[in-house]
Amino acid sequence: MNSDDVRRLKDDDKRYVWHPFTQMKDWLDTDPVVVERAEGVELIDIDGNRYLDGVSSLWTNVHGHRVEEIDRAVGEQLGKVAHSTLLGLGSVPSIELARELIALAPASLSKVFYSDSGSTAVEVALKMAFQYWQQSGAPQNKKVRFACVKDAYHGDTIGSVSVGGIDLFHSIYKPLLFETVEIPSPFCYRCPFGLERSACAMECAARAERTIARHADELAAVVMEPLVQGAAGMIVHPEGYLARVAAVCASHDVLLILDEVATGFARTGTMFACEQEGVEPDFIALAKGITGGYLPLAATLASERIYEGFLGTYESFRTFFHGHTYTGNALACAAALGNLEAFRSRDVLDRAAHLAGALAAGLEKLAGHAHVGDVRQKGLMAGVELVGDRTTKERFDLSLRLGHRVILEARARGAILRPLGDVIVFMPPLAMSGDEIARLTEIAAESIDAALESL
Repeated sequence: MNSDDVRRLKDDDKRYVWHPFTQMKDWLDTDPVVVERAEGVELIDIDGNRYLDGVSSLWTNVHGHRVEEIDRAVGEQLGKVAHSTLLGLGSVPSIELARELIALAPASLSKVFYSDSGSTAVEVALKMAFQYWQQSGAPQNKKVRFACVKDAYHGDTIGSVSVGGIDLFHSIYKPLLFETVEIPSPFCYRCPFGLERSACAMECAARAERTIARHADELAAVVMEPLVQGAAGMIVHPEGYLARVAAVCASHDVLLILDEVATGFARTGTMFACEQEGVEPDFIALAKGITGGYLPLAATLASERIYEGFLGTYESFRTFFHGHTYTGNALACAAALGNLEAFRSRDVLDRAAHLAGALAAGLEKLAGHAHVGDVRQKGLMAGVELVGDRTTKERFDLSLRLGHRVILEARARGAILRPLGDVIVFMPPLAMSGDEIARLTEIAAESIDAALESL
């Protein structure tokens, strides 16, 4: 690409595009990275620079870019039909994908409802749970509230925001939101009860159990991210927390919605995170890795009990009146089928375990850094929290934007990373090699030092 085309694209980006989660005043003062193509686990910009895709193109990419199995599946589907509605019609790829998803999912789940993003997958589950109880008759129709974990993030639609708990993202919309019941975040590094994990008997789980039991008669469902709270700063839950929440839900007939948008598709070491604690929920919300990072698609998997609660005569109006124009899009479903084919042909689950070890080894070198307070990892999801003082866990002043400085330094060294405040997030594609992961963590270490020197 010649220099005139490069300049025009960068200028037009600033002139026409409004970027998500981005302060555009700052963006206008930057020289933006504009991605033109990709090879393997590298992104290539219009200037010809290459970058390791250290966050899987926002947690979506599984097998790297330009994946043979997915390319072939999408190409073959293009030769048939790109899209047809699921309102009153079926489609071949949506049926085949639903069958495969249910075969992979926990045994409690039997039906698939498609949408187009993680937010909408959670929104579907919330509406299904609410309507299910409304159609169950008294006293169940009093179950109209939801419980969620402090500092949760479930997306950006109004229902998903309502069950979120990150003030930075959500507080401005408070007048639009419905009220929820909050249970504590099991954040061991910054324990809200001032306890140490080695001797706390998981007080966070005990309080969650008491809260859910106390509100059980009014709770339609508990909503949570299993094992890892991603946007909260890669908070890894202590072992057993999920199982205890699931158990109290089951004993008090409160539905359980698991948001596996980020944790699904082997990110934590198993196809779905809930498998690791033997939990079988009423709903699972899926998106991100479902198409291997190719096309927007989401799925809400529901139990047979929920599905049967919507069956009835036409005049009973028990229909789930919800849908999207592109629900079950044929190309997206074909991409998802190609993604699952690649999981099988490339032994991705076995590979993920090996790569998690490589990531742990790289992160271990960061753990002793004078300004690294905590290193949190589950499978190929990790966060490195930077602090001003390791002893007191005091945070850096917000105005320093240290996390942002680090990712700019990483970009200059050939890696794309994203911060959550001063937590540097690592979420590499499951196709990275051990050497590439080592290089990614080396770049992160160099970038942290460079950012600190610039303060």
